[in-house]
Amino acid sequence: ARIAGLRTMRFGLFGKAGRRKGDDGKAEAKVATERLKAQVRELLGLPDAAAIAVNEILCADPACPGTETVILVMKPGEKTRAYKLQMAMAEVTAEALAGALGS
Repeated sequence: ARIAGLRTMRFGLFGKAGRRKGDDGKAEAKVATERLKAQVRELLGLPDAAAIAVNEILCADPACPGTETVILVMKPGEKTRAYKLQMAMAEVTAEALAGALGS
């Protein structure tokens, strides 16, 4: 009985087949991330060799503005450039992104 209990716990660590709670939010975040990466690449005219990272950060410090979207642009042989928008990824519009990128 004890081993069976461990098996249940072990499988619980890795989740069950099928959809899990939170999968929809992860899927939406992935779509928003890919959308922003494509827009950044287009607005900045980046080559395929350039890497783009998009992250949403939630700051718990009361002095922070709250949710922030941080975009890192990494071009081979150049310093990484960071761009910040004071909004969640899902709220970033093409106009806000262009403004943040200086386009």
